[in-house]
Amino acid sequence: MTSASTSQNAFLHPFAKPTKENFIKLVRGQGALVWDDKGNELIDGMASLWYCAVGHGRKEIGDAVAKQISTLEAYSTFDPFTNEPVEELAAKLISLCPMPEARVFFCGSGSEAVDSAMKLARLAHVQAGHPERTVIISRMRGYHGTNYGGTSAQGLPLNKAGYGPLVPDIEQVASDDLEAMSVLMSQRGNTIAAVLAEPLQGAGGVYPPTPGYLEGLRKLCDQHGAFLIFDEVITGFARLGTWFGANFYNVNPDLLCFAKAVTSGYQPLGGIFVGKAVRKSLEADPDFILRTGYTYSGHASACAAAIINLEIIERENLADRATHIGKRIGDALNALVRDGVIESARGDGAVWAAGLHSTQNNIKIRDRMLELGAITRAINADTNTFCPPLVITDAQLDKLLDAFATAASGK
Repeated sequence: MTSASTSQNAFLHPFAKPTKENFIKLVRGQGALVWDDKGNELIDGMASLWYCAVGHGRKEIGDAVAKQISTLEAYSTFDPFTNEPVEELAAKLISLCPMPEARVFFCGSGSEAVDSAMKLARLAHVQAGHPERTVIISRMRGYHGTNYGGTSAQGLPLNKAGYGPLVPDIEQVASDDLEAMSVLMSQRGNTIAAVLAEPLQGAGGVYPPTPGYLEGLRKLCDQHGAFLIFDEVITGFARLGTWFGANFYNVNPDLLCFAKAVTSGYQPLGGIFVGKAVRKSLEADPDFILRTGYTYSGHASACAAAIINLEIIERENLADRATHIGKRIGDALNALVRDGVIESARGDGAVWAAGLHSTQNNIKIRDRMLELGAITRAINADTNTFCPPLVITDAQLDKLLDAFATAASGK
């Protein structure tokens, strides 16, 4: 018989100490609230992990997924097969896409999306007759998932340590340093495949771009013949008050990675918008076969979840709600800055961060907030972040922010 201790340790948790034994067991969710197995109610200040835009407990999505699973749960979309949900979802996404004449490549997560975008960028140059273009430039503080490509491109050194040789031909520059980017691109010349950037850096601490930075990246990529890849795994699907960060900052990439809020987490799904410049190379040879993809690319039940999720975002005007939520969070955090409670406030749309004083401990603040019935995320050593479901009520939002103010004040 398996002991309780052995059973408890069977699950090796991600981004946690392998020796840790006690975790909060969540058992139910509704809207912006979740409950643990002890009956404690918690306000979800992080939409789980930046993704649950439409809130928890949406029976409408559950019913759609159950219906699809009972009809055809999934089937490979490798040649020669397809299915109705993936075709419907692709058409819907293209109608929302900021990039003209794009197509959609599906995968199962944001990490897969980033790795696939890196591969497609290099492959498109090969197909265009430029196999020397292999270098991908990313930025410090960038988070691009935990597959090998995204790990290699991360600008968070601790997340790269211990995994041996990483993917070669990855260069990094300081965040928002357009001059450093320009110098590196001039040095590497015609060996550059792409620049990979989050429009707003999320998991690295929530850092919006400095004015003109993204426009500068677009110009540099055009000047040097490189593709611009946006990692919009966090910023996509109404989080900034627009469908995508590309809309919010008015800069269009050549490849755009998405995941998370495309289904609000009700099923795992990710993808890439493949823009005109990349399509041109991939489609130039009618006999060329795209030899990449995943078992669950175009998973029918995951696509069914996304279709209903996007309907809810539109029907309930959650993009406008994101703008409202973001203003309330920003106002509250900036008031705490003026009062000296925290060092800084950073954010755009409905994703924000509180930068702490050196005397504060973000883990202690997180844990105190849990005692007060609210969830934040502790990032790096000096930041607590906020990215609530877009269905959070004003009363719940006030309670979340009051809990943070109390915890940050050491009370």
